[in-house]
Amino acid sequence: MDGVALETLAETLRASRGIAAKADIGPVAARLGLDGMAIAVGDDCAAIPDGDDHLLFAIEGFMNEFVAADPWFAGWCGIMVNLSDIAAMGGRAIAVVDAVWADGDGKAAPVLDGMRAASAAYGVPIVGGHTNIRTPQGQLAVAILGRAGKTLLTSFDARPGDVLIAAIDHRGAYREPFNNWQAALDAPPQRLRGDLDLMAEITERGLCRAAKDISQGGIPGTAIMLAECSGVGIDIDLDSVLLPPGVALDRWLATFPSFGFLLSVQPDKASEILKLFAARGINAATMGSVTEGSEVAILSEGRRAVIRDYGVSVLMGLGPPPAEAPLADREQAA
Repeated sequence: MDGVALETLAETLRASRGIAAKADIGPVAARLGLDGMAIAVGDDCAAIPDGDDHLLFAIEGFMNEFVAADPWFAGWCGIMVNLSDIAAMGGRAIAVVDAVWADGDGKAAPVLDGMRAASAAYGVPIVGGHTNIRTPQGQLAVAILGRAGKTLLTSFDARPGDVLIAAIDHRGAYREPFNNWQAALDAPPQRLRGDLDLMAEITERGLCRAAKDISQGGIPGTAIMLAECSGVGIDIDLDSVLLPPGVALDRWLATFPSFGFLLSVQPDKASEILKLFAARGINAATMGSVTEGSEVAILSEGRRAVIRDYGVSVLMGLGPPPAEAPLADREQAA
C-alpha cells in the first residue's frame, strides 16, 4: 500500500462512527462515579470479586435502526455479543435477561424468536427480563451473567513488547447492509460453544492476560480501547491482516464479527495460542505489536500512519496516563 492510500485509509478510520461512539463511555462512567472500583471499569464486562473467583456482568443495547431492519438477527445478536463479552474476559456464561420494547406482539415476535434460537444454540438460558409491547418504538437490550476464575483477561494488562493477535472466524458472510460478519447462524451448536470456551482455556492456562472482543469499532477501534486502558501504543500491520475471500481491507477493518478477539500476548506464548485457534478452524494471526507511548497506528510496506494518539485526543479516558501504565504483573484484587 503506497503512502497516499495508507493515509487515506487512516483518515477514514479516524472518522469512523463506530470508533467515535466509544467516546460516550468515559463521561457516563464519570457521571456514575465508577472510578476507584476494585477492578477498573473499561473491560468488556463488569467484574465482581466472589471469593477466589469473579462474577461477570455484561449488557448490550442495540441501535434502533438495526432492530427495525433485522429484528430476528438483532435478537440473536443480543445473546451472541454478550457471550463474546464474557468470553473476552476468560469467563463462561451462566444466564441471560432481556428488555424488549415493541409495538404489539407481532413486532416483538421476531426479536424474541431470535433470542430464543441463540439461547438454544449456545446453551445459555434466558431466565427473565422486562417487557413493554405497547410502545411505538422498538428497542432491545440484553444482559448476561457469567463466571470466571481468579485470573481475568482484561483491557488493562497489555504491555510493550507483546504481540497483537487477531482471532476471527471467517466461516461466514456479511449480514447486509450492515458491517456485521456472522459466522454463527449455520454453525453446529457444539462448535459455537467450544469456540467461546477457548478463551477461558487460554486464560486458565496462563497464556494471555489482556484481550478484548472486537466490537462496533472493528479491529482499529478495539485496538484503541485496549491501548488506552493499558496505557500503551499499538501498531497494526495491515500486511498481516487475514481477509476472508472477496472482502476489501477497508470494510474488514470496520467489521463487527460474530466471533472476533484481539489478544495482547507475550511473544513466547503466541505460537501456542495460534495453534489452539487453528485446531478449531478459526483464523488467527499475529498482526501487530504493543509499544511504548500513546499512538495507535496502521503500518504497510514500511510506512506508518497514526489513527489516534489518545495522549492528545482521549477516547474513553478510562486508562492510566502512558507513563503510569501497569507494566508489572498485576494480580486481580478484591
